[in-house]
Amino acid sequence: MSQATVQVGTGPVSEEDLVAVARHGAPVELTEEARRAVATSRARIEDLANNPTPVYGVSTGFGALASRHIPTELRAQLQRSLIRSHAAGSGPEVEREVVRALMLLRLSTLATGRTGVRLEVAETYAAVLSAGITPIVHEYGSLGCSGDLAPLAHVALALIGEGTVRDHRGQALEASQALEAAGIEPVVLAEKEGLALINGTDGMLGQLVLALADLDQLTRLADIAAAMSVEALLGTDRVFAADLQALRPHPGQAAAAANMTDILAKSQVVLSHREVCGIVQDAYSLRCAPQVAGAVRDTAAHARSVAARELASAVDNPVVTPDGRVESNGNFHGAPVAYVLDFLAIATADLAGISERRTDRMLDPARSHGLPAFLADDPGVDSGHMIAQYTQAAIVSELKRLAVPASVDSIPSSAMQEDHVSMGWSAARKLRRSIDGLRRVISIEILTAARALDLRAPLEPAPATAAVKSVLREHVEGPGTDRYLAPEIEAVVQLAVSGELVAAAERITGTLR
Repeated sequence: MSQATVQVGTGPVSEEDLVAVARHGAPVELTEEARRAVATSRARIEDLANNPTPVYGVSTGFGALASRHIPTELRAQLQRSLIRSHAAGSGPEVEREVVRALMLLRLSTLATGRTGVRLEVAETYAAVLSAGITPIVHEYGSLGCSGDLAPLAHVALALIGEGTVRDHRGQALEASQALEAAGIEPVVLAEKEGLALINGTDGMLGQLVLALADLDQLTRLADIAAAMSVEALLGTDRVFAADLQALRPHPGQAAAAANMTDILAKSQVVLSHREVCGIVQDAYSLRCAPQVAGAVRDTAAHARSVAARELASAVDNPVVTPDGRVESNGNFHGAPVAYVLDFLAIATADLAGISERRTDRMLDPARSHGLPAFLADDPGVDSGHMIAQYTQAAIVSELKRLAVPASVDSIPSSAMQEDHVSMGWSAARKLRRSIDGLRRVISIEILTAARALDLRAPLEPAPATAAVKSVLREHVEGPGTDRYLAPEIEAVVQLAVSGELVAAAERITGTLR
């Protein structure tokens, strides 16, 4: 299905539009308002370019070389040299969706009219994005201050017809070839334009918005997994009652507890706990599931408020103010975004940790209330899900390392002119790995809980958890002798990615919170 064109104007990009462009390949176009704003600010830059007084970014060098005044005849070379020298990334390729996200956000800043580029530069940027041309950007190169310089420079390099890109089919080729095939003319950059293309927090911000979209789904999936584990371990749903949650009125906690109550409604397994089970209190990993998943939600809500302010920003240096001044500033510093990226990595690691603890409990006959050891068909001959939990433990250990903040580090650069940096790009990169790890940990919990619920027969699970288990059983067989387990884990991961597991529960419960 083709995606509707996203309009890029003088206002902020929405989270939904960013996901549509980054993940689903939606094309973009500038609004008429944006075109007028770009043209107006460019006129001011051209006035300054003809003025003998040096203006940073317009008629001077950059960074520690800002003291040199650049004559008119060398300014096109200055802009080209800036892009070439700053396109100094190294390491593996960054994911296509991340590159498209940062491109959309840089285009959004260009469209505000605060950067001083010519209209043809913004139009070319939009055309490259709409054609599905994705410049190859590398893992290392950004310190998260003066913007995501190297990643954005690799994108700018493609606009001038240099470097390597991938076309809409994913084939790697020279940028000049890709532009020609798409009917796009490379741009020759004029005063201020090279700097305007690379001076922003777009890479780290794009990854933050994508992570928040992922966490919206993963927190709901975590509630489903926790509810399935509560059933599998003959736990109670009484601790999730709304009046108990109201005694500690964190909004995320209330949402998670309400989800778990709805998911467990009409569960025969839970009813059996009320009637015959001698368990006085469930373990923390069951009883406190809403407190942890809720705290993740509240952390994400804070991060989303930071992202919203950043999406409404025009980050460049120097910047063209609404009254026509061209002023240096420090708005490119990534600290606000870096902090919440690190905060989310902490929350992600903890949500994965409690999920792993529930899985381990289901596998231990001393704590699982009647389930066979490791849910094996013939314990001793079969190992069941023993090593699936090892995989969870390995991932959780990695997530704890990734939770160490990147934003507390700073390595001075540019001959001490840039003497404090945010490391926000690094914070974003490790959060992406954390999100992937969380998804895998929760998927293993769901796979294990589904097997445990099958072993609880003839007790029937709740309609919502039964629906999730039914979708899973279309891809993974039920209990039996040991099988090749890795493909089964991956099948559940893909069901998590697609949203099918959450959708299955929501067909019973309605939209989860």
